[in-house]
Amino acid sequence: MEASPEITLTKTPRQIRIANAIFFFVSGFGYTTWASRIPSIQQSLHLNDAQLGAALFALPIGLMCTMPITGRLLSTFSSSRIMLVGAVAFNLMLGLLGYTSQYWQFITILFFFGSSRNLLNLSINTQSVGVQALYNKSIITTFHGIWSLAGFAGAGVGYLMVYFNVPTTWHLLTVSLSLCLIAFLSWPNTLHEKPAPRERKPVFSLPDKALLKFAFICFASMACENVMYDWSGIYIQKAVHASKVTATAAFVVFMITVTIGRFSGDKLVGQWGIKRILQNSGVLIVSGFALAIAFPYPIPAITGYALIGFGVSCMVPLVFSVAGRSKSMSGGPAIAAVSTVGYLGFLLVPPLVGFVAQAANLRWSFGVISLLGLVIVWMTSKIGEDE
Repeated sequence: MEASPEITLTKTPRQIRIANAIFFFVSGFGYTTWASRIPSIQQSLHLNDAQLGAALFALPIGLMCTMPITGRLLSTFSSSRIMLVGAVAFNLMLGLLGYTSQYWQFITILFFFGSSRNLLNLSINTQSVGVQALYNKSIITTFHGIWSLAGFAGAGVGYLMVYFNVPTTWHLLTVSLSLCLIAFLSWPNTLHEKPAPRERKPVFSLPDKALLKFAFICFASMACENVMYDWSGIYIQKAVHASKVTATAAFVVFMITVTIGRFSGDKLVGQWGIKRILQNSGVLIVSGFALAIAFPYPIPAITGYALIGFGVSCMVPLVFSVAGRSKSMSGGPAIAAVSTVGYLGFLLVPPLVGFVAQAANLRWSFGVISLLGLVIVWMTSKIGEDE
């Protein structure tokens, strides 16, 4: 496929593809580095679950506030420039998180952490669309697989840092500086395209009636996934009464199964079909949470985390794939509408866990979240064979 006349190629498509993949790696590694040290930060700031839940709201608020700004920037500057700025800002906030000593500082940095994460993620996804245009075959899902691999790597390094009692400040700062260096070295090979013409359209698009079931599936799946990022370690420590090392190991197991699931998903689709995979994924999520709740011991809880990881791994890409073939909306708007609702689940549900935990306990919180797996099974049953 020929490149658009608005794109100036100074590198080969392969070089550009690798550079974009590296930025996906930077995003995934940085985010799970933060997630792996949430229990440590909660302990150092002496926060209860409700206080942590309230603080975590700052991240989605920062992200949502930046959405229209990022859209304007991407229509004014090339996605490669925004990608570099986003990567630097994101990692700067990551490094500062380890140095927060006051609750208000933690909330403030989380707000800008969310803002910069939005800047980075929207720009790398915009860049990936441009890279896809350079190829005749589909390559775009590989980038999300790279994000998962990076997440696993970030969680693994986090485990080692906790095991060897490396202070959170040094851990986050080292990762921050390293990822900034990687971003600077990779940026020259990215796609330096002109910005797309700005369109007048609503900041947030919502799905029509035909797409609502996919939107609910996406909401439930992304909510469960981010609950695991934010609360899996804390649950192991407080509900299972295990060590920080065990908590980090459990998070690593979750990331391993997410990564395996995403790289094996395409093959399973060919064998079982999308509807059956979505239904089984919902069952795995419910089963995983139920196991961790009913048997609050390290091995059952970690096994439950593995089931949840497999459950959430392929759902969002598959839902996007089905939504993109919608007969009621064109592919791009349909995916955008479904992802908007899904992103709300990813951002808004995890902070609520802290409030439920404070009112009852974390096992009750996870019990409520497990019901989202049943929502997935129910919504999937409404998908027609022709969808």
